Amino acid sequence: MTMGIGPSTPVVSQTTSDSRTQGVSATKAVQGQNTEPSSSSPKPSSQLSTLAQQLSDSALRAEERDASLDRKALGQKADALLSQITGQGYHNNRARYDAEVPNTDDPELLERAKQATSFVNGRGSNPFSGLSQDQLVLIIYDDSGTFTTNERRAAWREDYDQREAWNQAVVARGKLEYSQTGKMTDFFKEVLGNYNNLPPIMQAQYPDFYAPRLEHLIEMDFNFITHRAEGKGAPEDIFEILMSSEDFANLGKRFVNSKV
Repeated sequence: MTMGIGPSTPVVSQTTSDSRTQGVSATKAVQGQNTEPSSSSPKPSSQLSTLAQQLSDSALRAEERDASLDRKALGQKADALLSQITGQGYHNNRARYDAEVPNTDDPELLERAKQATSFVNGRGSNPFSGLSQDQLVLIIYDDSGTFTTNERRAAWREDYDQREAWNQAVVARGKLEYSQTGKMTDFFKEVLGNYNNLPPIMQAQYPDFYAPRLEHLIEMDFNFITHRAEGKGAPEDIFEILMSSEDFANLGKRFVNSKV
């Protein structure tokens, strides 16, 4: 069974579900951040303060955006914003984006933009390496001009790498749970917990049935070896939830051999 634990470009985990909280936490996290790129020296405090202010302002804009759109419109907005940094249009305009510089004379911001352009072209380190997922999301979906297109793409790349690491870890724990208990309930709980902590623009990229389906799976506490629902629900519910017509025995086997 191939368990989809997120959309094609989801984020791994967030510490906030509200943009106002994001603004506060993002600022504090950057100012007090200890995690640095492994290939570079610690960033000066002035740079951290500048980035913190940018993220705080970005969080306010994100709050206004999220409040003005319903879930469907927000999901469409997310797709449009992502296409700016991952779609064919981005690749068709690489020369223009590589030449893009921030509208500032701040040497630190100019250097960060330059580093981002070098990184997306396969040279040097990512200037956003080590930022938390909520900070990266603010950069990725900010089209105000605060961040250059290549900075947004560099943030997306860091977010993608972090999500891939989480995906591998959560699937490994899920496989261990299945081998020991025949269940995947804790796996479903962890995936649902990740979803619940995402900001609105990330949640809007998931189908409407995503959370209810996981909640049902958790309530069922289904054992894929004994083919019994040890919680609430009938065993046959598993077919509809997982959209599979195969027998119960194969569901667990397919999970063990699955990739995210």
